[in-house]
Amino acid sequence: MRHILLLLTACLLLDCSSSDHSKPYLLDGGWTLRQSVYPIGRTETYSDTEETFLRLYDGDSVMYQCRLLKTESGIIVRNLLRCYVTLIDKGGGAYFYLEDDNPYPLTPKGDSTIVIQQNGVLHTWLCADDIANEWGDEIKEIVTSHGGLVHDTAQNHHSVSIIPESYMLSAKERRQASVIHGFLLATVGGGVLLLLIARIAIDNRRAKRRLQLQLQQLQEVQQERPQSVKKAIESVESAFFSSDDYLALQRRLATGQTLKDDDWQRIESQLKKVYPGFSSQLRGLYPMSELEYQVCLLIKLRIAPKDISAVLARDVSTISTVRSRLYKKVFGSKGGAREWDEFILSIGA
Repeated sequence: MRHILLLLTACLLLDCSSSDHSKPYLLDGGWTLRQSVYPIGRTETYSDTEETFLRLYDGDSVMYQCRLLKTESGIIVRNLLRCYVTLIDKGGGAYFYLEDDNPYPLTPKGDSTIVIQQNGVLHTWLCADDIANEWGDEIKEIVTSHGGLVHDTAQNHHSVSIIPESYMLSAKERRQASVIHGFLLATVGGGVLLLLIARIAIDNRRAKRRLQLQLQQLQEVQQERPQSVKKAIESVESAFFSSDDYLALQRRLATGQTLKDDDWQRIESQLKKVYPGFSSQLRGLYPMSELEYQVCLLIKLRIAPKDISAVLARDVSTISTVRSRLYKKVFGSKGGAREWDEFILSIGA
């Protein structure tokens, strides 16, 4: 029984929430007069091409009324009026509409049309929330600033405030100001973006020049080495690559065994003994990832690409791509994996 009650309660709540899609106030927003039908049979239709009869409602309690006249210089608002209104629901979709305590029948026709009968004349008003959104606040400000709505609480009497003057709406100027503001923001944003792009380009050029200078210095060092130094380096390399430690490492790498952090540290330590400047020169060229750096270490150890791919658990094509990509990043031009290997083998001593 308890579960049934909970289920019924949930259904009622869902039904209420799904059915309540209407706005809380029937009249809230803007309305424009479209048609007036007189008792004698005459019908008058209004358009918004020249003059528009507009009503603005704050909820169902306060009404602002005016006429909007379109001119070449802008939109003029005149015949401004404000008064208290009261909407009484009679049921069955019929209402009594009290305007300054005078009752008039009001009938909604869907969500966007209302018909108010005043002095025997049927006035049809269409929803105009777009006009209310654009000019509503300004019209209300004009009425509030230049006229008063008096409510005599002692006698419960509502009085009407009418403003005979005409005023020019500044909506057009606001739109122009908004466009100008947007243009200025776009201009400033574009300028900042151009400055940022220029700064990045300058930094890239400086980095490229610095790298070219480093490469040039490496080449000059290698070319200016005395023959005795070259022979000494070759002797140290020969001794290293024929040592038991290197041969054991090579056999281990050939079987595809993965290397731990201690193993990589030991490899770096051994390379420093043979090539003291290799690590510093390599890291000074380009901020490498851990994978790129490990590939370069293994290249320097004369490890074959297929064994490098096995140790690092990567495809051979991936190792080849890493090497060619490093060449392009360092030299700024396309190059193959072998060209990068030759460069790695030539530095560090």
